[in-house]
Amino acid sequence: MKDSAKIKVRDYAILAVCAAVLLVVQVGLAFLPNIELVSLLIMIYAKSFGKKVFWIIYVFVFLEGIIYGFGIWWINYLYVWSILAGVVLLLKKQESIWIWALVAGFFGLLFGAFCAIPYFFAGGIGAGFAYWVSGIPYDILHCIGNIVVCIALYRPISRILPKLYKTA
Repeated sequence: MKDSAKIKVRDYAILAVCAAVLLVVQVGLAFLPNIELVSLLIMIYAKSFGKKVFWIIYVFVFLEGIIYGFGIWWINYLYVWSILAGVVLLLKKQESIWIWALVAGFFGLLFGAFCAIPYFFAGGIGAGFAYWVSGIPYDILHCIGNIVVCIALYRPISRILPKLYKTA
C-alpha cells in the first residue's frame, strides 16, 4: 500500500483488518501485565503503511473505547500510540532489529510517563506524578516485554505482512 493521499476501498479494508488485529491481540493478551503485541504491530504497520498507520491507530482506539469505556485513559491512547508511530516514521529506513528493539523498549519504559500527561492537567502535579510513579514497575515489565517480543517477532511479521496484503 503506497503512502499517497488517495485511499481506495481496498486500502480501507486492509487498514480496518489491521485495526481489528490490534484489538484482538490487545484483548487476547490483556491478562498479562504489560506484555503485549500492539507496540510491535504499530511499529510494523507504520513501516509498512506510512502515515496511513494513523487510521489504524484511531480505529483501534475508538474500538477500545467502545469495549472498555471512554475514560481519561482513552485520551492517553489517542496520542501515545501516535507517538510510537511518529518515531517509527522518523526512523523508517532503519533495518536493524536492535534499533527496533530499543525503540520498543524505550516506548514501554516511557509509556506511563506519556500516559500521566492528562493526569497532570486533571489533578495537578501531584496526581500526574503519583500516576506515573505508581506505574513504574509495569513500565519496566512493558520495556522488557517489548524488547523480547520485538526480537522474537519483528522479522517474521515484517516479512509476512507484505505477502499477506499482496494476495488480499
